[in-house]
Amino acid sequence: MSGNRRKALLVSATLVCGALLMTACQDTDATASAGTGAGAAHGSPSATATGNAASPSGSPAPGAAKGTKGGASGAAGSGSGAGTGDGGRKPVGQVCGANDISWSAKSETQGGGYVLITAKAKPGVTCVLPGALPTVAFGSDGTEAGPAEQSAGKQITLSGNAAAYAGVNPKTTAANGGKELDSIIVAVGDNDPNPVSLPVGTITVDKPVVTNWHTSPKDAVPLH
Repeated sequence: MSGNRRKALLVSATLVCGALLMTACQDTDATASAGTGAGAAHGSPSATATGNAASPSGSPAPGAAKGTKGGASGAAGSGSGAGTGDGGRKPVGQVCGANDISWSAKSETQGGGYVLITAKAKPGVTCVLPGALPTVAFGSDGTEAGPAEQSAGKQITLSGNAAAYAGVNPKTTAANGGKELDSIIVAVGDNDPNPVSLPVGTITVDKPVVTNWHTSPKDAVPLH
């Protein structure tokens, strides 16, 4: 074989090997790229999270919406008020104290004579009188009126011109005697820190009783 022919064959073989090597590399790169794409499509955590976070339209998915609603409810729950059952809130009134109320007392002749106590909220105040008896006491020894009714009353919300009434019978005994007094002390429950003294004129006190709070004065007549 002549030297020129041998040289030509070597050059041809080199070119063929180079072409084969380039093809193999391209195939390897394509395979690697395909593997990477498949991994990104099936194994990427961010792709899964994004798919669960929103619906195809871009609005929050049911799970996300439910979480937002729960957060709003929790925020509302941290404020005052009670749930209405439809997602709304309603105000919850504070319990009245004696200093939240404008008081008056008047002697009445019905039922053998009694004292009618009237309670109204002061301007700008809204509060609730509990269903328990008002606390009514007499004299320096603090003689307290007992219940004139067998059952507890209903709580009453005072606001604006709304009024509550309680009737006090200062003397329930038939015998002569008793304390001669001209004022009574009234509080909203035994723990009220601000009881008030109401002038009533001269009355005789012996085993007094008091009614529950009522929204009508005719219901506050003590029967004892």
